[in-house]
Amino acid sequence: MDKKIRAYLSKDEILKKVLKDIKQLPVQSSTGDLYYDLIRAITFQQLSGKAATTIFNRFLELFDNAYPHAVYILDFEIADLRAVGLSKQKANYIKNIAAFALAEDWPSKDWNSYSDEELITYLTQIKGVGKWTAQMILMFTLERPDVLPLDDLVVRNMLVELYQVQGTKRAITQQLTQLAEAWRPYRSYVSRSMWVLKDTIVCIGVGVFMCL
Repeated sequence: MDKKIRAYLSKDEILKKVLKDIKQLPVQSSTGDLYYDLIRAITFQQLSGKAATTIFNRFLELFDNAYPHAVYILDFEIADLRAVGLSKQKANYIKNIAAFALAEDWPSKDWNSYSDEELITYLTQIKGVGKWTAQMILMFTLERPDVLPLDDLVVRNMLVELYQVQGTKRAITQQLTQLAEAWRPYRSYVSRSMWVLKDTIVCIGVGVFMCL
């Protein structure tokens, strides 16, 4: 986190104390490949990093150049994908992504032309891609600086604890959303700080926060 962003977020007294304990956020690396990272993210869901990496590598071995081009994924039967360790549900989700990417001609897409909300709405049309997954793709693959994933339990619970927010789930979401307005356009940095503060590694298979 550069000095400008740290100074901006430190206007919030609570965040200022938090950021004092975080000397540096992990350096973020990105493939920039939304299609590839989305498939990988689906593979990694609800698995340990080691298990997910093994399965994903086996999946990539199905392809001559170790890249899961959409047209080739659609040629495989669900049974073929399950044979490398994917669950039936994940195999279907991956085929859904491939079909959507092919139909929408993703190689021609300029993702920078989409706002964060537009891209979340667009990606969640695909059965199997939820809002949280779309937000992680925004943060780690596209390196968007202003994403606030309040569906992430660590981010949500840490903010609730730090700011002593109370009420129903809906009321808490509204309060946190309003509170976070002051952090624009750097809410991704706040989210990443919550993971570091909690010493949590996000298991999505993209970016630097990976389960080991």
